[in-house]
Amino acid sequence: MAPKVSTAATRAALLEAAREEFAAYGVAGARVDRIAERAGVNKERIYGHFGSKEKLFDEVIKEALDDLTTQISLPGADPGDYVARLTDYYHSHPELVRLLMWEALNYRDQEGLPAGQEVRVERCRRKTASLAEGLGVEPSPEVARMVFMMTGLALFPSMMRQLGRIILGDAADDHEAMRDQIAAFVTSGFKASR
Repeated sequence: MAPKVSTAATRAALLEAAREEFAAYGVAGARVDRIAERAGVNKERIYGHFGSKEKLFDEVIKEALDDLTTQISLPGADPGDYVARLTDYYHSHPELVRLLMWEALNYRDQEGLPAGQEVRVERCRRKTASLAEGLGVEPSPEVARMVFMMTGLALFPSMMRQLGRIILGDAADDHEAMRDQIAAFVTSGFKASR
């Protein structure tokens, strides 16, 4: 008789397997049977734990962003340092970059936010409030756009590697130089806007 696996262990194994599957194939291309096989469980466990493939994908994204949030502090008064740390994080977690790209493709035609995004909205509000406080201003749509642009700049080298190679040639592989240039660009942009 095989040993019983705990519910928490099954859930964790499914999330790990799903993260690999979704990063490789996206929501539409991911197959629950491959996820279940990687996790070493029956595919009915996916539905029992998460309800659907889409809800499993949303949970994978949530867990990946939870990790990012615990490792990268808020922007505060040094947006250049923040974007540098974020650029490093995305560079060392390419599966998160792929997951975010798949998420953007999956939900591109949807009006409003997918269900269950309240935690992410609140995190972004905290980032905006932190940056606003660091700049000595009130949170506003303008400050939120700054957070959005900093996030985009941090993501760009990891998202657009092929374009980087086309434009930069071998220099595209110099992560540190790219990170430092993005951080300097952000810093100079904030200095110019004051």
